Amino acid sequence: MNKIFLMVVLSTFLFSSEIPTRTGVFPQKEMKSQNITIAEMVAQETSKSLPQVIDKYTTFTSIKNDGATLVYTFEINTGSKSDEAVRKEDRSRMKEAVTMGVCQTSHKFLKAGINALYVYISAKSKAKLFEFNISQEDCPVILE
Repeated sequence: MNKIFLMVVLSTFLFSSEIPTRTGVFPQKEMKSQNITIAEMVAQETSKSLPQVIDKYTTFTSIKNDGATLVYTFEINTGSKSDEAVRKEDRSRMKEAVTMGVCQTSHKFLKAGINALYVYISAKSKAKLFEFNISQEDCPVILE
């Protein structure tokens, strides 16, 4: 199998001079269309391995795309805490941690214009606890 892969790579390299290439700025409309296609593909592929237990409180339950935004949904087992207490006490801490994590792990997507929306719901009540929309503008230091 490695020999076949090597042959494909070498043939691509050898004949690449015959492949027409585009230079200049990639048209914005085509870029948006490409980003939507990439987001669809990521969502479809990632969905195959869900649900995933992240830790003893959190389960990654679904992913879908909304245009060029990847929408990640997580259920949180809040234990004895009420939904309102979680919203009030944990929102800012979660937002900071999630934003930092996405900025570090998904910086190439963000730079390309594929955003992330993280939605957290209560495993008990199924009510939305919070959501965080993360784009390139949320991570200027990491993305430079």
